[in-house]
Amino acid sequence: MIRIGTRGSRLALWQAHFVQAELRKHGLDSELEVIKTQGDRVQHLGFDKLEGKGFFTKEIEDALLAGQIDCAVHSLKDLPTNQPDGLVLAALSYRASVEDVVLIHRDRVVKGQPFWLGDGATIGTSSNRRKAILKDLHPGLQPVDIRGNVPTRMKKALTGELDAVVLAAAGLERLELDLSDLEVIRPSPREFVPAPGQGVMAVQTREEDIDMRKKLSLLHHPVVGECTNVERTVLNLMQGGCSMPLGVYCEKDQMGNFHVWAAYAPGAGAHLRRVQLSQSTRAGLPEAVVEQLLSAPTTI
Repeated sequence: MIRIGTRGSRLALWQAHFVQAELRKHGLDSELEVIKTQGDRVQHLGFDKLEGKGFFTKEIEDALLAGQIDCAVHSLKDLPTNQPDGLVLAALSYRASVEDVVLIHRDRVVKGQPFWLGDGATIGTSSNRRKAILKDLHPGLQPVDIRGNVPTRMKKALTGELDAVVLAAAGLERLELDLSDLEVIRPSPREFVPAPGQGVMAVQTREEDIDMRKKLSLLHHPVVGECTNVERTVLNLMQGGCSMPLGVYCEKDQMGNFHVWAAYAPGAGAHLRRVQLSQSTRAGLPEAVVEQLLSAPTTI
């Protein structure tokens, strides 16, 4: 029986149950072990105020290293780019819709404005990346820090507590949330650049557990691995974590070429820098993206 570690949020449990079902297709039985992380316990602080980089993963990784669980399921975008000694990523899932979506209270829609929101509109997000991109595309908005699970954050727009919120499409789709009472804006991920690894689930295990690694490799999606490796290498080279105002998105086309879009704000209040690069190979691509991000002219 494989013991799977997971956070206890509705989305985290959906992801763990998905991995369970995938393992079952290969005749492998498993059970879930729910573990609370720092990010779950501390709900009153923004991500940039929490200590360290792995505030949704560390406690689960500690349990994995201690042998209390056999593998762990994470949202890839929550995982620090450097694995703790003794742990490896054994599989990456399919990629769900990668973009962020803006959910707007129906009475606050202002058509003709960016994101259909007027100047001074409040928009909920605790992500520095989303705040920087929103400022670039619509300087008149008023970002408001929000925490909590996906339904809790969505409710802030539904009730009118805020004019709008920004959430990842993947979570909304996986939870099959009813958006019919909200106006939904889906900006292109090439413009509203997502977090590295957004929309992907990662299955982590112990490096020494070769048998478990072989079993989990049955779930791996190689092209997703190639593209997210580019994204996460950029994040790693920038020495960033979840709180860095950095978006990176990589696509692989049918000819085998890689296309990368990146957006970065070098400091609080700084203008957004954007880069788009394409190559026939991944070799040197993250390094080229970082070089341009650090020297790119700011967006006016």
